[in-house]
Amino acid sequence: MLQILINALRTGVVTVRYPAAQSVPPDRFRGSPVLRAGSHLPPPSVCPAGAISEHFDAAGRRAGLDLARCIFCGRCAEDPWADAVSMGRDFELAAHSRDDLRIEVVADDPAVTAPAPSRDRDAEAARISSEIHNVLGRSLHLRHLDAGSCNACDWELAALLNPVYDVRRLGIDFVASPRHADGVVVTGPVTRNLETAVHRTFEAIPDPRVVIAVGACAASGGIVGEGYASAGGVDRVLPVDVYIPGCPPRPEGILFGILVAIGRLDARRRPREG
Repeated sequence: MLQILINALRTGVVTVRYPAAQSVPPDRFRGSPVLRAGSHLPPPSVCPAGAISEHFDAAGRRAGLDLARCIFCGRCAEDPWADAVSMGRDFELAAHSRDDLRIEVVADDPAVTAPAPSRDRDAEAARISSEIHNVLGRSLHLRHLDAGSCNACDWELAALLNPVYDVRRLGIDFVASPRHADGVVVTGPVTRNLETAVHRTFEAIPDPRVVIAVGACAASGGIVGEGYASAGGVDRVLPVDVYIPGCPPRPEGILFGILVAIGRLDARRRPREG
């Protein structure tokens, strides 16, 4: 017993201070791609997840990036597009809307364009966040639902419960029954076999309830997409409150998204810059 206490004192506190203090990801971490306007941007065929799109208008070629579909593989930042695309370091990417996860730049032109934010949508998101924060802001119980994931996002979720991230210090915990939960965290694309279970889990959670889509598959369908065996992203089945991009997202990124969902942090507005 004495040796255990000595080892604990030698180890010290291992829990990160995030979100009270900014977390610095490791050197090998890949955040979202940053498109450089006015450069030779990659064509859609480069992206294995279909996150890159393009169209042409009077301004020229417009290249778009859907962060909800992006798996941050880095192929778009390889030669010959290394000068046009770089891999960022940002992990605080959670957003209330898919539109906030879409970036558009004009190739061969320094101007940067993006869809204008909807004031009605922003006002509605703020109202819902305020209501949820008043009820659930300091004590949140979540039910994790694996709707068909590869388990990568599940491992990152499990990491939130270890001593390093210790999500319980923020009043957040995971429960076994949806009837004891305040919301549901969904990982993976919604497979057809689990579509009914997703509905029933959601319906068993009392109001007000939050739905958080974790990872590229849950946010958009990811590489799996929509087909005979998959319904696609969670928003095809349930009303999603927060999307957390990544494949998989870092534990801090998931924690950021959860705090955004209950109104304790503001959703990060993606910079539309190259």
